[in-house]
Amino acid sequence: MGSSSHRANVLNSERLSPVQWVRSKVVGSAAVLAIVVGLGTLSACTSGSNNADNASPLPSSSPVSTNSTPQNVAQSNVVRIGYQKYGTLFLLKARGNLDERLKAQGTSVQWIQFPAGPQLLEALNTGSVDYGSTGETPPVFAQAAGAPLIYAANEPPDPTGEAILVAKDSPIKTVADLKGKKVVLNKGSNVHYLLVRALEEAGLKYSDIQAIYLPPADARATFEKGSVDAWVIWEPFLTVAKKATGARVLKDGMGLVANRQFYLVAKPFAEQYPDRVQAVIEETQKVNEWAKGNAKEAATILSPQVGIDVATLTEILQGRSYGITQPVKPDVVDYQQKIADAFLSLKLLPKPIAVKDVAQLPKP
Repeated sequence: MGSSSHRANVLNSERLSPVQWVRSKVVGSAAVLAIVVGLGTLSACTSGSNNADNASPLPSSSPVSTNSTPQNVAQSNVVRIGYQKYGTLFLLKARGNLDERLKAQGTSVQWIQFPAGPQLLEALNTGSVDYGSTGETPPVFAQAAGAPLIYAANEPPDPTGEAILVAKDSPIKTVADLKGKKVVLNKGSNVHYLLVRALEEAGLKYSDIQAIYLPPADARATFEKGSVDAWVIWEPFLTVAKKATGARVLKDGMGLVANRQFYLVAKPFAEQYPDRVQAVIEETQKVNEWAKGNAKEAATILSPQVGIDVATLTEILQGRSYGITQPVKPDVVDYQQKIADAFLSLKLLPKPIAVKDVAQLPKP
């Protein structure tokens, strides 16, 4: 594994406020207003606050385009894909199969990197991304904020791919011990629902803990300083933190959550370019199947990005589930609806949503 300074460089993102990012990337004051106001539900609560209605800034990490600056409208000869440092879309980018397939059709791929799912779907909402992948909670919040998204496909459940961590010498032994404690997480991310379910199982209310909302890099720094009592986080940050700090898993998602990965597409893009959407899904399925049988090679590609040594990352990849299902099945849609209803009851979602309304791609 790399040095601690290397890990810090890998996990820390450029600091840029959401408003600054929107102003720099999106043309028009109306678009700026839409993202600032419309996605206010994704805003984090003030550090240390357990009041779900208190708003504070969104994760302060900006996306990184590996090509040209994104535009806020679909382009006739470009597919703009939002991806993160870890996962199938990163492998799809690295292997280049999709780029070659679309190049033959006169279309290029613009890859834009994001630190987490909520930020990626902010970009989709402003028209800066056509397609991307996130965990199960971000699309629920984004739909409630009015983002024009459609569920295109999903991966199988991966419940052990996220967990609640505590320091190795922490006196906290059970989730019930979190009562009155400070818990840090990325609001609106997949782990948010894990925390809700874990507290529920332990007989605690969400208001029994002090939720602090920070993106992964800032959350890790806060956790390592001992400023919070627990950190709810996903892979690969989960394994990095365990190896670097000796943190203990208090509770993972087994028996509590599915933790699926979803592939999401902007509705205008899906309606205008269904053939391109299908091409992206097919190439994603192919690289997912390739990774299943080539875990070490996939780990070698991912290792420099996530700061995990190849051997450890190979073990992680061998332990995960593979396969991409299209279209999204009714039972998965029902599960997403349960997530939405849970956050609505906690007043963390601003209004009711019907996941089934965005669960299928439009007919070509």
